[in-house]
Amino acid sequence: MTEMVFGTAPIKAGEPILPRWWRTIDRWSLFMVMALFGLGLLLGLAASVPLAEKNGLPPYYYVTRQAFFGVMALVAMFAFSMMPVDMVRRLGIVGFICAFIALIFLPVLGTDFGKGAIRWYSLGFASFQPSEFLKPGFVIVCAWLMAAAQDLGGPPGRFYSFGLTVIIVLFLALQPDFGQACLVLFAWGVMYFVGGAPFMLLVAIGTITVGGGLTAYSSSEHFARRIDGFLAADVDPRTQIGYATNAIQEGGFFGVGIGEGTVKWTLPDAHTDFIIAVAAEEFGLILVLIIIGLYTAITVRSLMRMMKERDPFARLAGTGLACAFGVQALINMGVAVRLLPAKGMTLPFVSYGGSSVIASGIVVGMLLALTRRRPQGQIADILLKRGR
Repeated sequence: MTEMVFGTAPIKAGEPILPRWWRTIDRWSLFMVMALFGLGLLLGLAASVPLAEKNGLPPYYYVTRQAFFGVMALVAMFAFSMMPVDMVRRLGIVGFICAFIALIFLPVLGTDFGKGAIRWYSLGFASFQPSEFLKPGFVIVCAWLMAAAQDLGGPPGRFYSFGLTVIIVLFLALQPDFGQACLVLFAWGVMYFVGGAPFMLLVAIGTITVGGGLTAYSSSEHFARRIDGFLAADVDPRTQIGYATNAIQEGGFFGVGIGEGTVKWTLPDAHTDFIIAVAAEEFGLILVLIIIGLYTAITVRSLMRMMKERDPFARLAGTGLACAFGVQALINMGVAVRLLPAKGMTLPFVSYGGSSVIASGIVVGMLLALTRRRPQGQIADILLKRGR
């Protein structure tokens, strides 16, 4: 029916998979993701060596593991980017179910590694964080439900997606992991808005979110401690925020020089949540602006491609994935410069972490698959034809 109404673009019959993939993929976004991965290895060399020495490990232990996880992430990214939209939807739903089951049993079988929040499964040789893999699957499932609601006689998908969002947010808040909960809620809100939600309804949901934050502040010591530290007029120089702030100030525009930074010797999470502080201290504001530009360009290019997409599911899912990817980077860097309260959230493709890097590869792979140029006519061209 879509082809009868809008028409289709010609398909090259018998074209091999790889040439077709290369012709239709967003190559600029692909190159920028590879650049982020390269910068992650570079910053890992600068930030992780002191931690390895402190833990009695080989100097490049964490860098080697980061490279291994990065290769897995790139394999996942390329594999997902070659899939058709239907396959992305099916695998996203299956992945969401698996991650959600793992999230349910996390309070019983999970561990906190001494960080005060039960977010990981310990596998002995590595750890696994279900919430990282839940995000892409959650976006896919909600986009599927919202797109189904637009069909004639379709199910109330928007209501189902809202109920699912509430359940996911509650499970994440119990860990507690309010950063991931906010990211999930934001991704759902963006898709709901793009799907045609009334603005006043979004205002009401925002009001409920603020009320939930006030409730969490009064009932969770972990949440209240981070909010109080964010609102304090003075920064304690012995905290991670204090170390990161001082490092960013010391770096200036051009940095203190490669290997000359000191924050990596005192900051426990210099290679993960606060790796942008290492970049700012050793390489200066110039590199930080380059990193910000890469994340911004990937997000904006993906959203611009989604503006031309006619498939409701692809448009909603691509928008949700692009915004979640960009906002996660924004939150990580915002915490480092004290624009946002402290949250345990990594910088995609740059921070150390197996679950984070591999999940980022899946997110970007799905996004590249959804933003590929498919055989569909442009709406503007069709309207011009009708006007003749």
